[in-house]
Amino acid sequence: MLMAHKIALNPNNTQATYFARASGTVRFSYNWALAEWQRQYEAWQAEGRLPKPSQAALRRQLNALKREQYPWMLEVTKNAPQMAIMQLGEAFKNFWAGRAKYPKFRKKGVHDHFTLTNDQFSIDGRRIRIPKLGWVRMRESLRFTGKIMSATLSRVADRWFVSITVDTEDAPKRRAENQGATGVDLGVSALATLSTGEKVVGPKPHKALLKRLKRLSRSF
Repeated sequence: MLMAHKIALNPNNTQATYFARASGTVRFSYNWALAEWQRQYEAWQAEGRLPKPSQAALRRQLNALKREQYPWMLEVTKNAPQMAIMQLGEAFKNFWAGRAKYPKFRKKGVHDHFTLTNDQFSIDGRRIRIPKLGWVRMRESLRFTGKIMSATLSRVADRWFVSITVDTEDAPKRRAENQGATGVDLGVSALATLSTGEKVVGPKPHKALLKRLKRLSRSF
């Protein structure tokens, strides 16, 4: 089964700038592909001999253009534009199946993210290696074992996170050993009374503070 572990990152300024550039590349590529898809689809409807647009064809077209027209794309991982157009293809597939609305153009600063395929990054303890950037510190290690499938880096407010998807086996569903069951009744005189008759006395901050107040009053 596929499970995702979302981990906070600790990027420095250079790394955070790279993340923002990669996310901007995703947004630009998605919007470029959406505009081209609409243009080519209208042309296909008007002239049936023209090819119908597809995400694979649009990826090839952008790859042929980016070195001369969009050289800044080469500063970040190649996954940024590729995955953006593939996600647009999935969006259209869901639209035609009636599962989603027609794709919309993306706005700057809204859901900033980029996705890496498993051949474009590696995990080593509490750090992740990003293409054309290097190692970035993670706040914790990956919890799941299995085949790592992908990683999506996203921004929430001013913080960056990575969500790592792993193909792992089901967690063992084993009942806890030597654990009994008991009823609990929450009350006023006692914090809780168990069905065994045992009472759990809650903290008495009011009485404790009264004693402290009396002691302080005598000191003046």
